[in-house]
Amino acid sequence: MASLLALTKSQTVRPLIPGQSLITAGEQSGELYVLETGKLAVIRDGVTIATISEPGALIGEMSVLLGIDHSATVRAETEAQVRVIDDPIAFLERQPLAALHVATLACARLNATSALLVELRKENEGKTSEQGLLSRIFNAMVVMPEKKAGQRWAAHE
Repeated sequence: MASLLALTKSQTVRPLIPGQSLITAGEQSGELYVLETGKLAVIRDGVTIATISEPGALIGEMSVLLGIDHSATVRAETEAQVRVIDDPIAFLERQPLAALHVATLACARLNATSALLVELRKENEGKTSEQGLLSRIFNAMVVMPEKKAGQRWAAHE
């Protein structure tokens, strides 16, 4: 399968300087990004939850696919360059291999998350308060969430 870097070679490149935000939590850019070079930090509610440095890494897909505001801020830790996909849904419709990459990435993240949750559940057996929280997380992973009043979802749904 072709890499996202190969599939996005014709997209516009955006340079970032250290400290510059690519994505801001609570906003919706309507863009999808592919890391070309550099190192990015993913920050949610003041906590750095990930560092992205692998060329070809995908950024912003949850907001695009769900049609919701970004859930985290993504900021350059070093000089970086990202490829910008301006109309990502149309791009993914035209590029099924890119859409397959996005689906594979989402599944891989879900698989890793569920494995970690199973490990946490085993470590916290008998601790009622922790088990309740873990049960809520497991349910959130397998049940399609209902739309709340005023909540936006992607038009392609």
